[in-house]
Amino acid sequence: MSWLFLLLAAAAFLVAFTTHSVAVLTLSILVALGFTAAWLMGLMAQRVGDSTRSEAMIIDPQELRRLREQAEARRNQTVAAPTAEQAPSAESIAGNQAPQ
Repeated sequence: MSWLFLLLAAAAFLVAFTTHSVAVLTLSILVALGFTAAWLMGLMAQRVGDSTRSEAMIIDPQELRRLREQAEARRNQTVAAPTAEQAPSAESIAGNQAPQ
């Protein structure tokens, strides 16, 4: 639909360039500017409409809480695993000592 406004604006500019009357020239330029503005507004509205998210993609609060709990559990698990591997055990300390 917005491309129709662009076509009408071009037609109004064509009338403005080919007329000999000042009144028709003024009127056709104003109409062309109006159609150009309508085309730009339609184009912007179409781009904004295309970039909005679907309402079906919205997560309800219970699902969001469940996802946060899963992320927290994963984070705690990854933090706990490296510290257990890095801590030296009593056997490795005793095995590394030199005999007396």
